Amino acid sequence: MKAVILRAWRQTHKEKKVRAAPGSIKTRMPPLLILDALSTSFLTSEGPAPAVDSVSFTLGEGESLGLVGESGSGKTVLSLSILGLVPKPGRIAGGRILFEGSDLAAMPADALRRVRGAKIGMIFQEPMTSLNPVMRVGKQAAEPLVLHQGLSKAQAFSRAAELFAQVGLPDPKRLLTAYPHELSGGMRQRAMIAMALACGPKLLIADEPTTALDVTVQRQILDLLAELTGSRAMALLLITHNLGLVARTCSRVGVLYAGRLVEMSPAEALFDAPLHPYTQGLLASLPKPGSPRERLTPIAGMVPPLTELPSGCHFHPRCPYSFAPCPKEAPPVFAPQEGRKVRCWLFDERGRA
Repeated sequence: MKAVILRAWRQTHKEKKVRAAPGSIKTRMPPLLILDALSTSFLTSEGPAPAVDSVSFTLGEGESLGLVGESGSGKTVLSLSILGLVPKPGRIAGGRILFEGSDLAAMPADALRRVRGAKIGMIFQEPMTSLNPVMRVGKQAAEPLVLHQGLSKAQAFSRAAELFAQVGLPDPKRLLTAYPHELSGGMRQRAMIAMALACGPKLLIADEPTTALDVTVQRQILDLLAELTGSRAMALLLITHNLGLVARTCSRVGVLYAGRLVEMSPAEALFDAPLHPYTQGLLASLPKPGSPRERLTPIAGMVPPLTELPSGCHFHPRCPYSFAPCPKEAPPVFAPQEGRKVRCWLFDERGRA
């Protein structure tokens, strides 16, 4: 399956004429987004639960980054942290979120609201629960245009119809008057994409954008995202557990485990030779084409509860390569290859990042 994903990545990026090579023009541009030791925690009756634990990465203008990991790894909380939408009793416990040089984590609520929608768009995981069920879709699409761009109601509805047409929705003027329950899952997701793109954001965050959609619609949505981000030179942060989706869409991949970023790599390099044992396990656990009866190779154990995290490396109880330092001390970030970073004591002799 790893070879299939690698071929898919190479074919997709060959068609797009995009190569994710360290030192490319895009990577030399000042980062649009910088996460600097971001930590987000929830206060529970059992103590603090660190959902995001000192995560750092950058995202350049026009770049596409996929964040992958099992359920409970912290992917969605990280995206909500960027937008300042972490639900209580959660809070940003430390670090910085620099967007165009301004720290979103320290920004007043009114100023942050002006950034959301206008400069950062968000496609939420489940459009049926994200859309207001008692408000017509057109009104929901027009609101950010009135709020952020000062359009009149008539102008906003006209622009919303144009956006619906751009994302492939049929008969867009009629759909402006529809309620969310009158749209299919794929149509609702396209409407959410149109709303996220309404004000021409510089960064689009997509949280599991193809959940509960059939395979054909999944491909259409991913092709649409790739086309729109490419034509608009917009950065994309794709949150998913599906490595196949990342292969079709992203130039870089970050792997989260129990709140920590354990690997960051150009996509082609990661699919060809994953460094972290957890990343290796994710790829090895995928079904192999042409072998429907072959048993899968799952990762042993379960993701630990955030209130009962193991000491040292959080992955060590499940890791086949665990040795003396793993349960004692959390590994730092190592840089064994150009453009690649990994949190694993196996790379201790190769130099720290």
